Amino acid sequence: MKKYKWGIIGLGKIAKKFASDLSLLLNAELYGVASRSVEKADLFAEQFSAKKSYGDYLSLIQDQEVEIIYIATPHAMHYENTISCLKHKKAVLCEKPMSLSLDRVEHMIELARINQTFLMEALWTAFMPHFQYVQELVRSEKYGKILNLKSDFGFRAAYNPDKRLFNKSLGGGSLMDVGIYPVFCALSLLGFPIDVQALASFSESKVDSQMAALLKYDDGVIANIESSLIHKTPTESILYFEEITVKMNARWHEPSSLTIYHENEEEVLTFDTKGLGYHYEAAEVMKCLDEGLLESEKMSWKKSINLAKLIDQIKKEVKLHY
Repeated sequence: MKKYKWGIIGLGKIAKKFASDLSLLLNAELYGVASRSVEKADLFAEQFSAKKSYGDYLSLIQDQEVEIIYIATPHAMHYENTISCLKHKKAVLCEKPMSLSLDRVEHMIELARINQTFLMEALWTAFMPHFQYVQELVRSEKYGKILNLKSDFGFRAAYNPDKRLFNKSLGGGSLMDVGIYPVFCALSLLGFPIDVQALASFSESKVDSQMAALLKYDDGVIANIESSLIHKTPTESILYFEEITVKMNARWHEPSSLTIYHENEEEVLTFDTKGLGYHYEAAEVMKCLDEGLLESEKMSWKKSINLAKLIDQIKKEVKLHY
């Protein structure tokens, strides 16, 4: 088993969770970490036993020992950071959203193709056991076709225009931060819609504080999706099949359970998981590299392009511009 040396760029909360889960994988080593603050990088390296720490991103990218880089910087920086990594032929796992617009996502993927370098969007839900199970239910039509989908993700955040969630220059807003999960759910299970209708409310900092969208499909299916930074939602995804109803229980985007509602009974399915759930996407990256692949089938370049395209359509509907 080849052991891969990982680097992490951007050392916030999600990077800590990822680093913790990376330690669960026998074929992964956290080799280097980078922050704009050398003190922060040193502390992170000490906490998670990384061999190298850097006070700038480029030094990590240029380190010849690093094979894979996980990008965990704010949304608005993903494009620049990924392009830099790809130019240095580093395999990239880029935190979602891959970028703030379709054209940038397409450019990132095109550079990966030209440089023959692995690139994957870190939409961790795609790799989780419960979501893989639901995808198979849809594919197999075991309980008939899916008729309707409802998916939400909302929480109440303290308003601070200087912090990431409400800061437009950092790619803030409910759609890009948490709404991407319900959009991803509908796209993964139903495909690309034929019609998109959306509404949003805006904060004083000009990002969407809440968003709701209806996605219509050519077979009559409608997906109802919602995101919010100003109120808590159930954070569930409900799929209505011809014969059953399946609920991905709160918080559905994380490792979760399913409740299956049959005609007169309900059944709860649980899935054995370890850690926080970030190791699934890291393992997928290394599996793809072992097989000589440039992209993952589970979160392919086409899926990232379609996700960015659909988000761009919703942004256009609600008049959200970055």
